[in-house]
Amino acid sequence: MNIQTQRFIDRWAGQLLCGAVSAWVRLTQLFGGPARMPASPKNILVILLSEMGSIVLAGPMFAALRRTYPGAAIHILQLKKNQEVSKLLSLTETDYMHTLDDSSGGSLVADILKVSLRMRNLGLDAVIDCELFSRVSALLSFSTGAPVRVGFTPHTQEGLYRGSFINHSIPYNPYQHISKQFLSLVDALSAPDSMPRNRAAAIRDTPEDTELSVKFTDTELETYRSKLESDHRVTQDRRLVLVYAGGGILPERAWPASHYARVVQGLCAAGYAVGLIGLKDDAILAHELQAQVGHEACLNLTGYTKSIRELLMLMHASALLITNDGGPSHFATVTPIQTMVFFGPETGKLYGPLGRRTIILESGIACSPCLTAYNHRLTFCDGDNQCLKRIAPDPVLADALQFLNSAPTQPSLA
Repeated sequence: MNIQTQRFIDRWAGQLLCGAVSAWVRLTQLFGGPARMPASPKNILVILLSEMGSIVLAGPMFAALRRTYPGAAIHILQLKKNQEVSKLLSLTETDYMHTLDDSSGGSLVADILKVSLRMRNLGLDAVIDCELFSRVSALLSFSTGAPVRVGFTPHTQEGLYRGSFINHSIPYNPYQHISKQFLSLVDALSAPDSMPRNRAAAIRDTPEDTELSVKFTDTELETYRSKLESDHRVTQDRRLVLVYAGGGILPERAWPASHYARVVQGLCAAGYAVGLIGLKDDAILAHELQAQVGHEACLNLTGYTKSIRELLMLMHASALLITNDGGPSHFATVTPIQTMVFFGPETGKLYGPLGRRTIILESGIACSPCLTAYNHRLTFCDGDNQCLKRIAPDPVLADALQFLNSAPTQPSLA
């Protein structure tokens, strides 16, 4: 099911269903008190349907849940296509990972019914809805049967109605990094008398660490590096820089291909190898960039890595990643690689990768950022993303060379 169809169903059918559920909850609450978190919960569900990068940004939240409720089983509900990342990062036990298949409307509805029944039979104590203003995730939080339902509320913001049955809600704050807001959802679990609004929550800073890791042995990394050098001999004598030029499901997030070509040309001329990474769908763009660059040290590595784990090993074998906003910039934070990431339609202040090894590149144009939770990530620039086009390639090349010239010659295996 494509994203536009999902948005249409979520907007129209979702609002109607959210209204009906809200009326039902108001009626039943007349005969009972507010839902409260038990002192020692047994089962907590986290609904996280967003892109793979958001899973990494939620790392501090999962760590906080484990510290606050050490005896609870932490369950995750996510899209089937994103489960590989959760398994790789060991967010929870494999048996506690639940998925929805959104490849078609029929499979999605069937999975929603199966998961809802499974969660009700399990007996959840609480559910955390990490989605901002998605109606389907709000309805899922109710259908699981959890008495304590935590999630975001738009408060008085018009046009984003998704019911009033999230009984431990906090206001979405467009001025705070999303990882910090995820931590506020953990605080809201124990809010007294369903009191929302964060007034009693802990004072937190934006996390500097994802608190996630993927373990590799030195032998494993050396074997992979040897394979890379065997498959692409130019990397034997040149340090490798990775470039992700694709825009994924939001092409307006992509820095212009001509700008990338200029930077790649400069890196190759300076004695570095450049690997163009991405999925198989990015192969056409990679071929076009190779043709523009016209240098043997520009490699097409789209589809070269067969899993996220292999991508992380490739990052271990590389010195620098230059990328658009997206999953690779977040995956890089669990490796030693330095990253330069472009933001424009969205902002690094809210969605930037965590850690100290990331350089955020933004133009600061007046209309940026334009993708927000309030417009469901629908831009008004019609593909003319001036916020990214105005980031000139030569300063980016200069920054990249400055880092590479000062960094250790051999990438770390740590």
